[in-house]
Amino acid sequence: MKLAAYLLNGRRSYGIVSENGIIDLTTRLGEHYGDLKALLASDGLAAAAAFQDQPADVALGQVAFLPVIDNPGKIICVGMNYADKRLEFNEQNPAPTLFVRFADSQIGHGQSVLKPRYSSEFDYEGELAVIIGCGGENIVREQALSHVAGYSCYMDGSARDWQHTWYTAGKNGRCTGAFGPWMTTADVIPNPQKLAIATWLNGREVQHDSTSNMIYDVASLIEYISTFTCLSAGDVIITGSPGGVGKKRRPPLFMHDGDRIEVEIEHIGRLSNPISDAPLRQDMSAREQALA
Repeated sequence: MKLAAYLLNGRRSYGIVSENGIIDLTTRLGEHYGDLKALLASDGLAAAAAFQDQPADVALGQVAFLPVIDNPGKIICVGMNYADKRLEFNEQNPAPTLFVRFADSQIGHGQSVLKPRYSSEFDYEGELAVIIGCGGENIVREQALSHVAGYSCYMDGSARDWQHTWYTAGKNGRCTGAFGPWMTTADVIPNPQKLAIATWLNGREVQHDSTSNMIYDVASLIEYISTFTCLSAGDVIITGSPGGVGKKRRPPLFMHDGDRIEVEIEHIGRLSNPISDAPLRQDMSAREQALA
């Protein structure tokens, strides 16, 4: 089952993505689960699945996609988690490299990723996102995947010239992280370490790898992260990017206004976003105004 969050005629909603469009769940379950995060927190996936064979209510082209989870309590990102990426950056530290993203740095499928005005090195990173369904702490590796609700694509836009000792400043520009287009539930992907992942910039493939080449697999990351923080339903773990990033190419390859960046992961889908120069802060988009 694939679940998406979106705006329809300015109204927040969520639903099941089918071959013919979207089966709206707000009209069916909204009284009990106000959004996708609430559905996960209340173990409502079975309730949602009861509607998956119904006719679609709306075409994909009629909605403005939101980030799969637009209000996560935590977005924890993993860096240097593929062998080729570690070689590119000469990373020697054996422990997982972690940093955080803020919820308001995200946008959904089809929306404009904003190149920060302050950066001249805006880079792409295609990644697998893990959405937590059942929270907990001190989760052992052997039980970790049972805490996952589903998986999605993520484009972790990075202002390389603002990444210093700590990554936060380079990872949290407004609308620099694209999340979507939807979540594929974990029952469809029993083993997240067997997924092809690729990134395209303007139709040119710039990253290609398999999640089998992660240094720390999804279960190990959940075990490690839940040791120091309690995970909750709707929390997101972004598991790291393969090699091939623009910063380490010769010459470097960065994103600019007018470009299009796409991330595709096997069994999930293809996340596609145009790149635009960031407007002045007071020029908020209609999507941002709806979320404010």
